[in-house]
Formats: sequence, structure tokens, C-alpha cells
Amino acid sequence: MTPAGPLLVIDTATTRAVVALGTADGTLLEARSWTAGYRHGEELLARIAALLEDRGLAPGELGGLVVGTGPGAFTGLRVGIATAKGLAHALALPIAGVGTGSALLEAAGHGPAAPRVLLQPAGPSDRVVTRAGAPPAILAGGADPELRPGEVLVAVDLAGRAPEDAVTRGDAAHDRLAGALLRAGAARLAAGDADDLARLVPEYVTLPRGVREQPGDDAVAVTGGEA
Repeated sequence: MTPAGPLLVIDTATTRAVVALGTADGTLLEARSWTAGYRHGEELLARIAALLEDRGLAPGELGGLVVGTGPGAFTGLRVGIATAKGLAHALALPIAGVGTGSALLEAAGHGPAAPRVLLQPAGPSDRVVTRAGAPPAILAGGADPELRPGEVLVAVDLAGRAPEDAVTRGDAAHDRLAGALLRAGAARLAAGDADDLARLVPEYVTLPRGVREQPGDDAVAVTGGEA
């Protein structure tokens, strides 16, 4: 069932947070991004409120939410997904979680001739590799990703830790992230494939030092030490 109102998009999986609005058919209306570092909680709700106010929308006029689920670091993902789930619960809205990694790959462009491989940080030394159709995999510090013939590297949040051309492609992909998240989430919501709030979980790649995954916690992929 297609939502009746516009969709709010939230992503805090990277150091550049994203909020956006789009139509129920996946057309992007406006996207805003800012460098949040690892302080997403300080500005996210205010940025959402400002976006809605500037577009003349009340929260109750929204038709649904789309939230990026990672992979990403503990702090950002926890803030973003908790905020999205809280809004969905308070406003009785359907919500769709979309993998940030898959959306970045879509935004970067991929196909048989030039498949993209996404590289993101996983703590101070490790990195995480994501390929289309495959789960994220941790790459130990000091190791370089093994690219298959024809693959193109796209690096996000890795300035100085990845080739410059890969970082440039990552920046360009992130500029188109909101649209990719919106299209994927809108398609799911239109098909009635909304997430159960209790089962919507992030894909962590790092936990802060001293924090350990607990049984039943909403962690999917974990390694030590947040960047």
C-alpha cells in the first residue's frame, strides 16, 4: 500500500548525516547533509524539524519513514535508527530500513561492466568491504581489498586511508545517497513491506571500546573500537 504522504529519509551511518524528503513514488524533493562526525545526536532532531518546517509540513502529514541501517559505527547508527523508530512509533507510520552500503553502491553506479566495491572504516585501523548482493566483510588493518577484474573501489569516510580516486567516488556517491535510500524504501513501502519496529536493527561494524554485544542486542556485524 503506497503511503498517503511524503516520506522522511534519515541516515546516520557515516560521518555525514542525511535527512531528506521525497514522494511516496520515490521522487526526491529535498536532501540535506552535514558533517556530524560522531555527534549525530546533537543535531538530528533539530535538522529534521527544520526540514519539515521549511517545506511547510507537520510531522503528522508524513506518510512513512526510510532509515539507513549501515554498515556504520555504533554511535551514529544507534542515534539514527532510534530516532526513526521513535518517530514511526509516535506518529503510527510505516518504516523501511535500507542498507546504507547497498544504497551507496547504487548511488555510485554498478553493473556487469564496472561493479563497485564499497570501502568504509571499521575502527581506527580496520575497514569494511561491501559488494552488491553480499554481506559486509571486515578487512583487517594493513590489508588492502582484493579487487576482482573490472571492479572499481568506492571509499567513504576514508580520506588518507584509501586511494584518492576512490575517496572522490565515495564523496560523489554520498551526494546521491538520499535518493538511493528513498527509492529503495519507497518501493518497499509501496509493496506493503514495512519493517516491524522490534526487528529493525542496525548493521554495526564497530562498538565503542569496553562495550560488548549482548544477547538480543540489535547488533549485526561487530568488531572492536569505534573510529
